Amino acid sequence: MAQSTVGQITIPERKLKDFCNSVWIKLGVPKKDAETTTDVLVLADLRGVDSHGVARLPRYYTDLKNGWTKPTDQSRIVKETKATAMIDGGQSLGQVVGRRGMELAIRKAKETAVGIVSARNSHHYGIAGYYSLMALEHDLIGVSMTNAAPLVVPTFGRTAILGTNPVSLTAPASKEQPFVLDMATSVVPRGKLEVYDRLKKTMPLGWAVDTTGKGTSDPHTVLDALSRRLGGGILPLGGEGEEHSGHKGYGLALMVDVLCGVLSGSATGLGVDVDKAKPNVGHFFMAIDPAAFRPLD
Repeated sequence: MAQSTVGQITIPERKLKDFCNSVWIKLGVPKKDAETTTDVLVLADLRGVDSHGVARLPRYYTDLKNGWTKPTDQSRIVKETKATAMIDGGQSLGQVVGRRGMELAIRKAKETAVGIVSARNSHHYGIAGYYSLMALEHDLIGVSMTNAAPLVVPTFGRTAILGTNPVSLTAPASKEQPFVLDMATSVVPRGKLEVYDRLKKTMPLGWAVDTTGKGTSDPHTVLDALSRRLGGGILPLGGEGEEHSGHKGYGLALMVDVLCGVLSGSATGLGVDVDKAKPNVGHFFMAIDPAAFRPLD
């Protein structure tokens, strides 16, 4: 249960999960897949990533209601080797495709020391860390990435052409706490702007630029312009210009698009659109058995 702050309420984890599950099931999602989708959303809230928590439920609800997302799992393996696999998500829930992808990568890593799974034709899958954390349960290193709708402006640009393209890596550490990295390749994810917009708060300068390419502290203006493809967007990790190393964040976002989009054959850059009937989001999952390189202790 997360702590409440001024203007917010606290909801017990179990009660929140039951509510979310009931929504998915009513929309035709099988119980197991409903629980997976709910687990991803609630874990985000429990880890303090409000931008990707249950606040995302209305968006997934709309996608299912409009038929843009298939309620039953349509994913299938279209190509496979001992250490790799290619999954077509069939426009299924991104969380369901993501879980299947990482489960497959884990199984292959146990057999060959390394498992890599690429996925295409999927949807927004929530927090990247959910999937890399799955590998930790098997004492494996986990890697999870996804591309996303164009929300991020390139260095010196004023029109979004890249997604926030998150990267997550987890690594076991024997008796110590594991290493867990889960971050966007932008200064912040879109969900963070949505949180500030809901709370009617101004955001820090350095997060985003308006349609003229100038920095702004008004999240609503940025979100509105992005939704209508008018220009502006979130800045890449590092911030504005080369002086703040924004080109490095831009490069990292491109790297994710290569591994998630180009490798899988999914949409890339401006072609990804999670608010349309066929977003064709791409994911990348990798599991590595460290015991193949050195003792775990």
